[in-house]
Amino acid sequence: MLDVRKLRVLQELSARGTLAETADVLGYTPSAVSQQLTALEKECGHRLLLKQGRTVALTPKARILVEHTEKILHELTLAQTALESTDDSPAGTVRLAIFQTAAMALLTDTLEALAETHPDLKVEVLQREPEAALEHTYMRDVDLVIAEQYPHHAVREFAELDSRPLNEDPVMLAVAPESEVYSIADAANAPWVMETRSNASRSWAEHVCRSAGFEPDVRFEFDDVRTHIDLVECGQAVGLLPGFA
Repeated sequence: MLDVRKLRVLQELSARGTLAETADVLGYTPSAVSQQLTALEKECGHRLLLKQGRTVALTPKARILVEHTEKILHELTLAQTALESTDDSPAGTVRLAIFQTAAMALLTDTLEALAETHPDLKVEVLQREPEAALEHTYMRDVDLVIAEQYPHHAVREFAELDSRPLNEDPVMLAVAPESEVYSIADAANAPWVMETRSNASRSWAEHVCRSAGFEPDVRFEFDDVRTHIDLVECGQAVGLLPGFA
C-alpha cells in the first residue's frame, strides 16, 4: 500500500521543481524530503527520480504516479470538506486569490453575502495577479482564484483546474473631467499611466495604443489602480481603466 503522505511529497516536488522549495512548503528539511521519496521508491518498486547536476527530475513512472496522486488528493479533500460541513451549510476554510480591481468591485459584497448564507465558512483572501494566482491554485496554496483575461492575451491554462466565466468588464479611456481627449487617437501626445510590464494589462494597453498609430508616453508605472485613478483625476495622465475600478 502506498503512503499518501509520501505521494504528496512527490506531487509537491513535481509542482515546485526543487527539493528545497518542496521542503519549505511542507515544513520538512531537504534531507527529510529525500528520505520520503527514497522510501516511496521502495514501496512502489520503481525508480522515481533522476539526478541532473544539483537538481532532480521525475522519471516517466514518477509522472504516472503524480497523475494518479492528483486524483487521490482531490478525493481526500472532498472527503475532508464533507466531514467539516454540517448538514445544512458548508464549513471549513476557503483561501481566495483575487486581483485588485475585482476586489474593489466584488469582495465586500461577496463576504457579506457569505457571512449571511454560510456562517460556518471561513474565507481567507490574498491579493494576487492572475498569472501567479492560477499557479498558486494549481499548487494548492489557494482554493479559488478570481482572474482576468484580456482579448488576444491568453493566460496559461491548467487542465486540472475548472474555470467559469464570471463577468465581462469594459475597459475605458480615463481622462480628467476638463480634458479635451475623447478617443485613444486624441491621447497620442498625452502622458500615460500603466501597470508594470509584468502585467497582461500593460501589454494589452500598449497594443491598443499601437493599433491607434502611436507609441504611448508612459511616464507613470504603478500596479496600484487607485494611484492610476488619482493621476487621471488630477490631470497628470490618461489611462485605460476597467469598469470595476
